[in-house]
Amino acid sequence: MGFFSFLGRVLFASLFILSAWQMFNDFGVDGGPAAKELAPKLNLAKAHLSSRLGVTLPKIEVRQVVVTIIALKGVGGLLFVIGNIFGAYLLAFYLVVVSPILYDFYNYGPQERHFSLLFTEFLQSVALFGALLFFIGMKNSTPSKRVVLKKRTTPKPKAA
Repeated sequence: MGFFSFLGRVLFASLFILSAWQMFNDFGVDGGPAAKELAPKLNLAKAHLSSRLGVTLPKIEVRQVVVTIIALKGVGGLLFVIGNIFGAYLLAFYLVVVSPILYDFYNYGPQERHFSLLFTEFLQSVALFGALLFFIGMKNSTPSKRVVLKKRTTPKPKAA
């Protein structure tokens, strides 16, 4: 049972680790293709939040966002593989924050081609988030193994 649990964690985390590795290799001086794809979507989300909150949000450097994404996916994935719950929390945080920005299907009409593609990707992120919640729930519900030391008792003298 332990081997299959580990294998499942490796396969699940490989989605995040390999994606982070590819983003890291493509990073370059300008942040790579990830920064080019993320920049307009991040600006749109920032403008939307600014209009809703009524405040001007500070300028967000896209390269720093990409580095943060790489760190969350890479470190979270590696910690998840070894069964650390903190890795699951990092991956869940990544999915909750980045998925609505990256997969902005809500900016398109249902008849447009981008809508179905982005909506499908968003639903995959929701499914991954659900799997992480399941893992976190299982980790929190299993009792930790505690070593119980037995008291040494002196043998009672036998009655004569």
